[in-house]
Amino acid sequence: MNTSSEHRNNRSLDGLNFFLADVRDGLGPYLAIYLLAAHKWDPASIGLVMTIAGIAALLTQTPAGALIDRTRSKRLVVVIAALVVTASCLVLPFISSFTWVALTQSLSAIAGSVFAPAIAAISLGITGPKAFTRRTGRNETWNHAGNACAALLAGGLSWLFGPIAVFYLMAFMAVASVVAISFVDANAIDHDVARGFDPARDSAHESPSGLSVLMHNRPLMIFAICCGLFHLANAAMLPLVSQKLSQIDLNLATPLTSACIVAAQLVMVPVAWLVGAKADNWGRKPLLLAGFIILPLRGVLYVLSDNPWWLVGVQLLDGIGAGAFGALMPLVVKDLTHGSGRFNVSLGAISTVFGLGAALSNGLAGLVIREAGYSAAFLTLAAIAALAFVLLWLGVPETGKRVEPATEAGLPGAAAGS
Repeated sequence: MNTSSEHRNNRSLDGLNFFLADVRDGLGPYLAIYLLAAHKWDPASIGLVMTIAGIAALLTQTPAGALIDRTRSKRLVVVIAALVVTASCLVLPFISSFTWVALTQSLSAIAGSVFAPAIAAISLGITGPKAFTRRTGRNETWNHAGNACAALLAGGLSWLFGPIAVFYLMAFMAVASVVAISFVDANAIDHDVARGFDPARDSAHESPSGLSVLMHNRPLMIFAICCGLFHLANAAMLPLVSQKLSQIDLNLATPLTSACIVAAQLVMVPVAWLVGAKADNWGRKPLLLAGFIILPLRGVLYVLSDNPWWLVGVQLLDGIGAGAFGALMPLVVKDLTHGSGRFNVSLGAISTVFGLGAALSNGLAGLVIREAGYSAAFLTLAAIAALAFVLLWLGVPETGKRVEPATEAGLPGAAAGS
């Protein structure tokens, strides 16, 4: 691959991560604000819709990983998924019933389940394993920059046109991601490398199997449980903050929610860059532990004040925790499945487990709020997060070899597919 092609591929991956940032995470707290403001839904119903969508994504995460492992049309899969998300966003302002909202959000969640394994596979297939750490850090850096930009636009547009503007913004981002993926050179993707295949270890090219990897790889199984607990604690926190902001001042709810997201994403950008630059030298586990300990602290701090600016300030801590986790998760999975040819299906299986946590999080939080209030919900989530930290500390070993990181493909000293 020549230097010009490498540069184009890297820039295309940057653009893909930037534009898919808002699309990968779904409408999330913006949907909660819209349903609360426009249709007067109660928190339990909002939580139930988000739980249903989460379960839909949950059921498709592992098959999505297996699909990415098997297909040689990874770019086309991303395009189709982005178009489905676009359609789901554009139709949402015209529907109001629980059934239709749940259906459209479920379809969007199903389509979105392919993005994480597809981006990881394309990145690994282009850069090779030696440069994957830096590429993953770069992916997450652009992902968080995209989230920050989208949140700023969402806040401004919703201030001018109401919460409905967020749906059209997300549709635009999905279409832009289609343009970005079209500039990735299909011939630059080594599909064996992209699935973590090592001919020296597995010359038979076995079909990938996420279930067998999880059942026979104890560190991977424990790590999956940690991921599930992390997201069980984390997923509901920002929607809960959004609902509290709505109760304080409905007109400021969406702009302040955008401020929460922007604050966290701006912190995630340097955190993701740091992980990409130092995870090979420092190891994965110290950085993971640092990210995990932030979450219970954040849950406790939310209960100390209802001041909107305090809530926004506490959200800054999410940038450390989620920023580290997002960049490190694919690295740990790659380490634990290296050579098996089952990287993406294992990534999908891990995503299934933390998707289960995320799906249950909003429903659990909604029930606790109904019975005991918002403070009890935040403290419950903080306790779950503390359990995830302890399990990670005691049960997951260091997976990275502390070596000098390779230079990323597209920069001097790198070779694609190395």
